Amino acid sequence: MTVVLNFKSHIAELFAHALSVVSPDQPSTTVLIERPKQAAHGDYACNLAMQLAKPLRKSPRDIAQALIAALPKSDAIEKVEIAGAGFINISLTKAAKQAVVSAVLHAGAGYGHLHVGAGRRVQVEFVSANPTGPLHVGHGRGAAVGDCLCNVLHAAGWNVTREFYYNDAGAQIENLMRSVQLRCKGITPDDPSWPEAGYRGDYINDVARAYMACETVEADDQRTTGTADVEDMLAIRHFAVAYLRREQDLDLRAFQVEFDVFSLESALYSEGKVDETVSRLIASGHTYEQDDALWLRTTDFGDDKDRVMRKSDGGYTYFVPDVAYHMEKWRRGFVRVINEQGADHHSTITRVRAGLQALDVGIPKNWPDYVLHQMVTVLKNGEEVKISKRAGSYVTLRDLIDEVGCDATRYFLAARHPDSQLVFDIDLAKSKSNDNPVYYIQYAHARISTVLNTWGGEHLTLLYADMRLLDSEYETALLQQLIDYPQVIELSAQELAPHLIAFYLKELAAAFHSYYNASRFLVEDEAIKCARLALIAATAQVMRNGLSLLGVSAPEKM
Repeated sequence: MTVVLNFKSHIAELFAHALSVVSPDQPSTTVLIERPKQAAHGDYACNLAMQLAKPLRKSPRDIAQALIAALPKSDAIEKVEIAGAGFINISLTKAAKQAVVSAVLHAGAGYGHLHVGAGRRVQVEFVSANPTGPLHVGHGRGAAVGDCLCNVLHAAGWNVTREFYYNDAGAQIENLMRSVQLRCKGITPDDPSWPEAGYRGDYINDVARAYMACETVEADDQRTTGTADVEDMLAIRHFAVAYLRREQDLDLRAFQVEFDVFSLESALYSEGKVDETVSRLIASGHTYEQDDALWLRTTDFGDDKDRVMRKSDGGYTYFVPDVAYHMEKWRRGFVRVINEQGADHHSTITRVRAGLQALDVGIPKNWPDYVLHQMVTVLKNGEEVKISKRAGSYVTLRDLIDEVGCDATRYFLAARHPDSQLVFDIDLAKSKSNDNPVYYIQYAHARISTVLNTWGGEHLTLLYADMRLLDSEYETALLQQLIDYPQVIELSAQELAPHLIAFYLKELAAAFHSYYNASRFLVEDEAIKCARLALIAATAQVMRNGLSLLGVSAPEKM
């Protein structure tokens, strides 16, 4: 029989063909295939007949009958039935479900990879922290969500570019420069002269000591050496930014996050791209002068009020370089761009999109896409942890990694919908119990590895196991989980929701643990033994594939 790697897509294609026969005038109708809430209703359900009832002016049940009659033959489908007012329920054959084991073992690390993206380019910008201090847990959530999203998009067939944008210009950099200078002079944050907006963390003293010692630091395209001259503000500025960019890069490496491109806000000014963007906006006719300031008429593009572009002191507001930066993304050929940022950036979405529309260069109305994450609260011993010994005012990403490890930190920060508040319980993340989802999933993989190592046979022989013997309720449940994996990747990429991978892995682990507790694997019957070992080997492979999307390891021993 033909092996199906994505049953949901396969069934959707069958119904798309039936749609072209039954209603050729409705080609744009979306074919939705979903899992029924009750297993008794089959493996999949389609509401296409309900969608067509109004435009065709026919009974949904009559349309359903016609669609079923027009369905192409598929040896993966056992039966198709009409339910209720016109829903269509589809049941797969046992053989089709059992064949997924061989499909997984053959595909290996490639199982679940799709061609939805068709190799098209997508740029994902994430983290993009100001180079003014160590990365905090909020940046960590952005790093986890952004990196996992890139992995999911790649698995779905997109050509992904990962980008980090440094806001290395503006008032916060001036505050950083002044703070380092004061530390170089021996002035501490306890001194009455310390500026209110100055940075107070101990890391500022580390920067000052390195500058005074004339150390050389490298950060991507920057190589800077301290001069020990406490009055050379430009030298202090360059050194402090490079030093903290290097520190952030070390944090990201510890978090196993890498980028393809680093962009600097300062370069947008030095290369004249901000001025060019402003000139283009003025030429577009969407700006005006008022109160000694230059305004962009963002209300022309859906904003609730117009926004200041150039203040009365001559400086640009922060969304102007953002518009220039995104113009550069468009020039680089990224027809699709996704920004993963903190929820505090919500107010900038409308004005950045408005600025891009005002440029009138063909950028789509809702470009770019945004994924915004909410704040993270860290708990330890039931109490909120608010500060770091090093950063002073917040918990750093490195604090979490050092406390609970990279695996748990990545999983916990990516495991909830980005738009929901996240409570990071350090005690839970460190616990070796089934309540800890990371431990629960990794323990399932380690259990499988132990069984397979105890067996000691050649894994290639499992490809020839008689999968027809996998027919218990536990085996059927596990088979369905393996079938679902490609569909979860597709939905995760479509919804920009990498947390769905974390949810899936927990359900897969639960199905395996239930099977493990109810079954024996190294039985005397050779055929049954090989079939069961093949099933759990395929389960371990899918666990590895899913964990790799989250950037989490799959240990063989625990």
